[in-house]
Amino acid sequence: MIRRAIARTFWTLSRWKLVAEPRADRPAIFLGAPHTSNWDFVFMLALAWELKIPLRWLGKNSVFTGWRGPIMRTLGGIPVDRSDPSRIVDEVVERIRSGEDFNLVITPDGTRKGNTCWKSGFYRIARATGMPVTLGFVDRSTMTVGLGPTFDLTGDISDDMDRIRAFYADKAGHHPAHRVEPRLREELDDA
Repeated sequence: MIRRAIARTFWTLSRWKLVAEPRADRPAIFLGAPHTSNWDFVFMLALAWELKIPLRWLGKNSVFTGWRGPIMRTLGGIPVDRSDPSRIVDEVVERIRSGEDFNLVITPDGTRKGNTCWKSGFYRIARATGMPVTLGFVDRSTMTVGLGPTFDLTGDISDDMDRIRAFYADKAGHHPAHRVEPRLREELDDA
């Protein structure tokens, strides 16, 4: 109740508007893209709290140190060791297969700037668990934050990523200059 009141206050006072399509009736992988600012974290919480979506999210392990650790875990965070990114995919898949039931937010850009491709962990987790993917976004050009369509990945990386690229084509992120084109390294390897 307190979280929803905080979220409503945020959306009322903010210049940003929340928009959302209907979402899946089962746990999903929520993509947070373009991920270009620390504000994305605030937007994610405000969206989840307003729409009453229980979320877990992946974050670099350095934000879980010291006094921030308990707060970040309470907010749904799962620390990621960036030196061994493949391990986190296995850990998340194991959690889901063992019966944990949760929605998971992943920022496929991997970081707020500096990458040329998206990280494929979201794709591998979704395929391994059968979870659908919900396209979450931040778009400075329209001052909107929200949720787009939810769909199951087919396993055809090019077709799935074409669908994702089409959705994000007009989404600028909070800092448009830091936007990364939705493309997996695996697509480049196949070309």
